[in-house]
Amino acid sequence: MAIDIIHTENREQSLKSELNGIIKKVSDGCIKCNKCFDECEFIRKHGRPKDIADKCNLQDLTDLEKAFECSLCGLCKAVCPVEIDPLKMFIEMRREATKLNKSVLKYYNGLTAYEKIGTSKRYSWYGLPKGCISIFFPGCTLSGTRPETTFKLFKYLKESIPNIGIVLDCCTKPSHDLGREEYFNAMLGEMKNWLMYQGIKHIYAACPNCYSVLKDYGNGFSVHTVYDFIAYNGIPENPKVSGNITVHDPCVTRYEKGIHAGVRKIIKETGLDITEMPHSGMNTVCCGEGGAVRNLSPVLARNWVNIRKNENKGCRVITYCAGCAGKLSVEMPSSHLLDLLFYPEAVIEGNENVSRPPFTYWNRLRLKKKLKKEQDVIIWRERDFSA
Repeated sequence: MAIDIIHTENREQSLKSELNGIIKKVSDGCIKCNKCFDECEFIRKHGRPKDIADKCNLQDLTDLEKAFECSLCGLCKAVCPVEIDPLKMFIEMRREATKLNKSVLKYYNGLTAYEKIGTSKRYSWYGLPKGCISIFFPGCTLSGTRPETTFKLFKYLKESIPNIGIVLDCCTKPSHDLGREEYFNAMLGEMKNWLMYQGIKHIYAACPNCYSVLKDYGNGFSVHTVYDFIAYNGIPENPKVSGNITVHDPCVTRYEKGIHAGVRKIIKETGLDITEMPHSGMNTVCCGEGGAVRNLSPVLARNWVNIRKNENKGCRVITYCAGCAGKLSVEMPSSHLLDLLFYPEAVIEGNENVSRPPFTYWNRLRLKKKLKKEQDVIIWRERDFSA
């Protein structure tokens, strides 16, 4: 027991030292040039990265909690002329806050419950056919809001990869962003270990957030988006459409120039023209959902939505994140890229079939039941692991 305590204390000291190093790097590197200040309401409220770093007290919960008002979109780094990365500091501040007092997560009970459902035995399902080395990972939101689109995409992938499997599970990115580090590592680690044991080598993700998590933490896997795959292999055969749209790039794909190009190639193949918004690609803005900021500070989250609303000029927005599509559609005509591929005419008319809670939960169960019935698998499981 004494050895365990020593190891825990050493680890805590090591993590604090690492956080101090990140804070010092931001403090020393930030030149207070106002680039991020001009772009971000959070920074205008709490100060430039150097100001936040210099004032940061690792023992002051109130001070650390301000990081929960950051959308974690990374635009600050993208516009920084000296390339400092405040995002790392804000993530670590969140982690430190949850260690000091887990009650800081009281605003996010709905989000953590949603995540827990996604990893539960009832909602999860892993189906691997014979010779399977690749899996399709659709993510929670796409499966719930668009179960038929998800199923059609899986069939499309199987045309080129006959032995591809499917995993209905949650990547636990909410816990990652909320600073629940141990829980995140345990849940993702168990998933990774099981897949590696079964010989999986390639993961095709539909959700940009899942892609980001699996790419950053999925050592041992080759991780791709389905959009890269579609751009290379060609779009499904459906009627061509015409018109002009604009593209919202999810902030987790900020530095993924290949994905940006592939998405635009796909859209043009459907027959549509693209007018870019001022904030796109590497300089994209958050849809308003990032970092779960609206749970704590709706005003800051709303600021991002207002930017998008002003920039799209009434034009239909196409995005490739189900969460972004849902958030933006409340304020402006918005559609998911996959709906455009499989139901192009419905998208142009604004009649695509998209579900909202609580029906999304029922849809996920229906999709699981359909997959279990129709897929020829030799290995399957319902996840019963919990951290």
